Amino acid sequence: MKRNVIIIGAAGRDFHNFNTYFRGNKNYNVVAFTAEQIPGIDGRPYPKELAGEDLYPNGIPIYPESQLPELIKKYNVDECVFAYSDRPYPYVMQVSAIVNAAGANFVLMGPKDTMLKSTKPVIAVGSTRTGCGKSQTSRRVIEILTGMGLKVVAVRHPMPYDPDLNKQRVQRFATVEDLKKHNCTIEEMEEYEPHVVTKRNVIYAGVDYEEILRAAEKDPDGCDVIIWDGGNNDFPFFESDLFIGVADPLRPGAEISYYPGEVVARMADVMVINKIDSASLADINTVRKNLIAINPDVKIVDAASVLTIDKPELIKGKRVLVVEDGPTLTHGEMDLGAGTVAAMKYGAAEFVDPKPYIVGSLKETFETYPHIGALLPAMGYGEKQMRDLEQTIANTPCDVVVVGTPIDLPRFIKIKQPVVKIGYELQEIGQPDLKVILDEFVKKHNLKK
Repeated sequence: MKRNVIIIGAAGRDFHNFNTYFRGNKNYNVVAFTAEQIPGIDGRPYPKELAGEDLYPNGIPIYPESQLPELIKKYNVDECVFAYSDRPYPYVMQVSAIVNAAGANFVLMGPKDTMLKSTKPVIAVGSTRTGCGKSQTSRRVIEILTGMGLKVVAVRHPMPYDPDLNKQRVQRFATVEDLKKHNCTIEEMEEYEPHVVTKRNVIYAGVDYEEILRAAEKDPDGCDVIIWDGGNNDFPFFESDLFIGVADPLRPGAEISYYPGEVVARMADVMVINKIDSASLADINTVRKNLIAINPDVKIVDAASVLTIDKPELIKGKRVLVVEDGPTLTHGEMDLGAGTVAAMKYGAAEFVDPKPYIVGSLKETFETYPHIGALLPAMGYGEKQMRDLEQTIANTPCDVVVVGTPIDLPRFIKIKQPVVKIGYELQEIGQPDLKVILDEFVKKHNLKK
């Protein structure tokens, strides 16, 4: 008898788990997905073209996670698969309690049933929390490998926010024009743009990661190495030949108290302790101790997150509105980011609180994440949110807008105030560094050009 399943997700691992394990599996009937964490992703179907028309001729509905108990009873559900990331352990077990109380089994799927095997060597980069510096670590890895003459193709953890998921089955980004072509949201561009603008490498993303992986392996510009550029604190979708994790000493203890961040910390061959230039020695040592305790053989790389600022002279003595990377402030639970650090460093007179001036969907963001202080998260999961962000910035009485997101925000929204752009790159400190580790990887796989 088929077992009825709900996959509890956030438009990422949920679809991947379905594609790799449940699609075409006649032992299961996936009756629904639920959505949480990312606004506006419920209310659309997982389309039949992706789900498999033979078993799911009408596709699969996506509901808000708040309806989970009712859905379990409505569909006589046997198993609920938890499939999203960057959640503290009490939250995960609370969802487990909700599922069990409604009568179903609570399931966490692991690498064996969800990882895909590549024909190319794979380096995976993950993290213990959102906002650790995973993306800058990925860019540093790519910089080193391309400096060796290797063709590197990156594959990003999914961010399929388009109402029509068929349009996002396989996406390739090689130019800024490709970002426009695929109608990318701010959240997507924050991850893709630094690759195609700054590092000049190709990056893939989408929904069907089997198809994405095969396309990346055969990229028209060539491919020697696949880089898995993970999202949130998820573990990779691909089997890796080298797994690099990133931990954040500004949030000590998170590496052993968040799911699946601890999975990353336990699986990693290398852990980068980032931001040691801004964290206390005690917190750095706490993270180091925790990593060694759960993964004694791990290699640890110390690193700083180095800021670049295009117009620092505009900050001193001014009232500033700081716009930070959205996910870092929201489910990443940070109370500051690169923009805040830069504004403090260069002598801002005042941080203007945007809360009295917010409009539209941003009001809900601040209600959901009350820890956000005098900062504005660059929320842009759709056109409406982007316009709400634009209007909120326009409403806020400040002298300067300090943009701490990885993208050129004024390219997408109108900002009437002067703008200072903040960038950040990884800089290893001491030995071992990533160059030494990657030299060994290249030799092991006979990749030297």
